[in-house]
Amino acid sequence: AVVSTQSTGYPGLAPKMSQNSQEKLDSALDLMRRMPTHNLSKHLGNLIDLCPNLTEELLSAVDQPLSVRKDDMKQKDFIVCDYNRDGESFRSPWSNIYYPYIEGYLPPIQLRAIEEELNDAFKVYTNMYYGEEALSSVYVWDVDGGFAASILIKKTSETGDTWDAINVMEVAERLGRPSQYKLTTTILTTLVMADGDTRISGSLTRQKEEALPSDTGHTTNIGQMVEAMENNIRQQLEGVYFGKTRDVMNEMRSVTAGAGRQKQASAVMMG
Repeated sequence: AVVSTQSTGYPGLAPKMSQNSQEKLDSALDLMRRMPTHNLSKHLGNLIDLCPNLTEELLSAVDQPLSVRKDDMKQKDFIVCDYNRDGESFRSPWSNIYYPYIEGYLPPIQLRAIEEELNDAFKVYTNMYYGEEALSSVYVWDVDGGFAASILIKKTSETGDTWDAINVMEVAERLGRPSQYKLTTTILTTLVMADGDTRISGSLTRQKEEALPSDTGHTTNIGQMVEAMENNIRQQLEGVYFGKTRDVMNEMRSVTAGAGRQKQASAVMMG
């Protein structure tokens, strides 16, 4: 298939940009980092309306909450994002077909085999860590010196809470030496409070590189790195967001009164 580098979302296939456009892109990305996660897609759309010439770059650089489509051939849901996008169509990891149908980028046979193996492995991983109601999709494409893969996981609760995990792995294969793995993981999460109107949302991105033997394949190495990274970010999110929220609430109003303040309050109440 012929790939149009102007329309594909696969990193490594896009053309270079001018210095002026790069400065505008840097400013746009700086702005997007300050936007609340649950309205990220809306804000990104507004920014694209203001800077239509940066559409492809913004879509490639900004991690948005993941969405889901149906593979009509396999009758299975799959996650859509910029990593399986070509123009306005998205490739299913199950049938390897774009919806709506186009003759877009398809991974070479060898990489397609890796993609299918990773999808099977991460389906098990997702069931273990997220439960059967969560959805995973893995996409693989070729880059200079190796390949890249996006491992995507989405879970939405009955009350509207969301957890989107976006793992992007770059693999540099080196003859006679361990392969170099570079993992970038972004977690986007939104929690809906009991009143239904209040939301706590945030995102966290972390990166790690490792050189690992790959004589028996890449699936185990990729799986172990993603597992360790997601566990680490899960712990950081709990401390940074939830711990900080608890600290602020305790600072504003204590659950229990101090001994001196409690005695003073009782005297006031008794008159």
